Amino acid sequence: MTQTRRMICYDEDNRRFQLRAAGIALRGGKLLIHRGTTDAFWALPGGRVEYGETIVETLEREMVEELGCRVTVGRLLFTCETIFSAGERRHHEIGFYHLMSVPDDFGCEDGICHRVRDGFADLEFRWIDTDEPSLSAAPVHPAAMRPFLADLPLAPVHLTDVRQVRA
Repeated sequence: MTQTRRMICYDEDNRRFQLRAAGIALRGGKLLIHRGTTDAFWALPGGRVEYGETIVETLEREMVEELGCRVTVGRLLFTCETIFSAGERRHHEIGFYHLMSVPDDFGCEDGICHRVRDGFADLEFRWIDTDEPSLSAAPVHPAAMRPFLADLPLAPVHLTDVRQVRA
């Protein structure tokens, strides 16, 4: 008998709360980011935590689903409380961001290096430079994390990011 998957996500009217796990993959001064093809912003790859699953287990599962490969999850770099709007929906998200290694042969192309269908969304992935102008031009969210991505902290940092996002 298979168990029903239960994401730690709560919807009420036009509001959503969710618990998210994401990875920070760096290679040669570049950062792996992704977005839904209909989104105007980019994010760090990851997904919602399922009930009974650890943050690390979530990140490992999500990367197999999205990247089609196993990753190595490293140390916790950030926690981030993000409050934002997307269209008419208001989101409140608690995210855990770990250092993550992807296989050397994953996504070596310039530009969009990987595409996948995830549920109802088409996702695309790319590597970008970690300097502030590149991260802002993408734009990569959570924005509060951008200043730290070129020079990662030695101990976990908690951030708060409150913003408006147009769908």
